[in-house]
Amino acid sequence: MRAYNFSAGPSTLPFDVLEEAQREFLDFSGTGMSVTEISHRNKAFEAVVNESESLLRELMNIPEDYAVIFVQGGASTQFAAVPLNLMHRGKADYLVTGNFAKKAFQEGKIYGDAACVASSEDKTYTYIPDLANVAFRKDTDYVHICSNNTIFGTRYIEFPQTEAPLVADMSSEILSREIDVSKFGVIYAGAQKNLAPAGVTIVIAKRSLIQEPLAVCPTMLKWKVQDENKSLYNTPPCFSIYLANLVLRKLKGMGGIQAINEINEYKAGLLYDFIDNSPFYTNKVEKKYRSIMNVPFVTPSAELDDAFVKSAAKEGLVSLKGHRLVGGMRASIYNAMPVEGVKALIAFMKKFETENK
Repeated sequence: MRAYNFSAGPSTLPFDVLEEAQREFLDFSGTGMSVTEISHRNKAFEAVVNESESLLRELMNIPEDYAVIFVQGGASTQFAAVPLNLMHRGKADYLVTGNFAKKAFQEGKIYGDAACVASSEDKTYTYIPDLANVAFRKDTDYVHICSNNTIFGTRYIEFPQTEAPLVADMSSEILSREIDVSKFGVIYAGAQKNLAPAGVTIVIAKRSLIQEPLAVCPTMLKWKVQDENKSLYNTPPCFSIYLANLVLRKLKGMGGIQAINEINEYKAGLLYDFIDNSPFYTNKVEKKYRSIMNVPFVTPSAELDDAFVKSAAKEGLVSLKGHRLVGGMRASIYNAMPVEGVKALIAFMKKFETENK
């Protein structure tokens, strides 16, 4: 029996996509080789990269003056790549709303005057700061946010209005809801949550911003170089890009981002409604800022939390243990989590509550 995988990442992938990859694994596109074996210079793989970029542009309505590149190193590497490509005045503003936003800020401080202009750490990152009251500095090179916070289960409902380019880490929500890409200078996302296995990271950057990286920027982190080489400057994470291509095809076939967003809102609504109407489970995030991708919750005690995770795993509901920073449980219900998986989780939660009142 296939488990319902609620992992925050690497996360569940669409079953039919995995089946398609299985069918093609030994002979990709008539090459007589696996996609894990062929050269990244092979025309069959170049077509995968080109189609993936085209699909991403179409689904996200990415303007033509934006580069779309597929790189390695995860979003965490981009914490350094952002200042190395953009911090020309040596100044950047960060909004710290979770663990990864904080890590990005700490990395930014290595390269220049990075300032935390707003934070929700005072309440364990259970809300997003009031953007109307954020004092952005003048002459800052960029403003950085993490749009959805995987560990603490919050998201931005609206985005900051800034004079400086807005940079967003969208790793845990990319392709889950419609956004206006033109409002951002740079968007980046590790693919291992909503798009592909770990290994590939997407960077979407306005070309006018990435012409001259800092002199100390390593070549591999230069977005301009990656753009000029169509993501093939060196051997890329071929299998991850290939899986991303299959997922993008599926998403287009489903009706695009609007269609998947409606499903995501429905799934999250089911789970939050159950939690809110239960005296046994609690979600501590301010309702306005609740993520529809990551839903943390707790029972009345740490002992029951531990029992919940172990019992759920026996029922095929896996990877529900919360992050070590917050404990409890976390259900990551990304695009590929079916409605049936959320319903199965709720049914188990009802059963566990009844047995442990």
